[in-house]
Amino acid sequence: MTTELSPRVERFFLLTLAGIQFSHVLDFMIMMPLGPVLMAAFGIGTPEFGLLVASYSFSAAASGVLAATFIDLFERKRMLLVVFGLFALATLACGLAPGYSTLILARGLAGVFGGIMGALVQTMIADAIPFSRRARASGVVSSAFSISTIAGVPLSLWLANQFGWRAAFVLIAALSVVFLVIGLRFLPELRQHLSEKKRAHLLSATFSVLADANHLRALLFSALIIFSGFTVIPYITVYAVNNVGIALTDIPIIYLVGGSATFISARLIGRWADKYGKVEVYRWVALLAMVPVLVLTHAGKMPLWNWLIISASFFVLTSGRMIPSMAIIASSAQPMLRGTFMSLNSTVQSLAMGLATTLAGFLITLDESGRIVGFPLVGYVAVAANLLAMWFVSRIVMHGKKP
Repeated sequence: MTTELSPRVERFFLLTLAGIQFSHVLDFMIMMPLGPVLMAAFGIGTPEFGLLVASYSFSAAASGVLAATFIDLFERKRMLLVVFGLFALATLACGLAPGYSTLILARGLAGVFGGIMGALVQTMIADAIPFSRRARASGVVSSAFSISTIAGVPLSLWLANQFGWRAAFVLIAALSVVFLVIGLRFLPELRQHLSEKKRAHLLSATFSVLADANHLRALLFSALIIFSGFTVIPYITVYAVNNVGIALTDIPIIYLVGGSATFISARLIGRWADKYGKVEVYRWVALLAMVPVLVLTHAGKMPLWNWLIISASFFVLTSGRMIPSMAIIASSAQPMLRGTFMSLNSTVQSLAMGLATTLAGFLITLDESGRIVGFPLVGYVAVAANLLAMWFVSRIVMHGKKP
């Protein structure tokens, strides 16, 4: 069951969710391009940097388990905005962290609230948008990724180069406050999931989700998708600078080009998924995504324009898989348990993200010249997980799909 929104209200609803998602995505993404800066500032290697990135993911996984016990007991808008406010404070704490250990702690706090936010955004899309338009709606909200790479990451990197790495987190915290005010104005209340029937205990909804075999299949599918991407994503900037020979000052250009390409492709992929079938479009995009993964992880010295083609293709296809797949995953949940399911999905995705980042950090090393060694192996691991996800997707049953 979904809440019927007028076209105008639906448009503002999706754009507001995209703005909130923008803050969340930018907060997570900024760690990757800041990799070389943070490694130099703290004197750390790839395993320590991987742990810094993964601390966000592991905390988000833990918060997802906790949120699953209460997320369906509250009205969606109020819940999202409270968590968003706490997320803004945690992000500000990242910018004020005096050292490596305190930054890990602050990143963990940001992950706690970011994980719940991500689950709530996807839950609200599934609650309010009919199945026939759900992939397109996911494409609109997914444009937050594109905008963060087009504008957010380059601006954050410019601030980091001018005023130090802390400035990037202060900017994200300030933007979060702006979108919090917009959310108060434009997000509708969503209450249709609330039931007068009392739960037997706090974990009853969690046990109900985990007792459904279709839910378990969707969670495994979700984990495979995320794992296949985040073995590679956190180390792209470090690899580009240390191995490919891209200047650190040119990194914003890479994100600008990649983000612009995904801004166009996200809407197209969403429309195609609703028109031609979410599973079919997912499989085609995932199949094509393996090409730039292998090319990128095997690349040697090359000019900037060549790397831009490879990295933009990687951004478009790797992120493009998420648009139909999130519509599939959200639609697999029983409507009355959707919030609990999406919280557990956030946990599974965050665990997969953290494990992938940590595993890749130990598979690769830095040689005496500072070059990354072992990145091709990481590419093979990513492709293997992607193939498993492509095989597994047809086993998921989607609610709301017309027979």
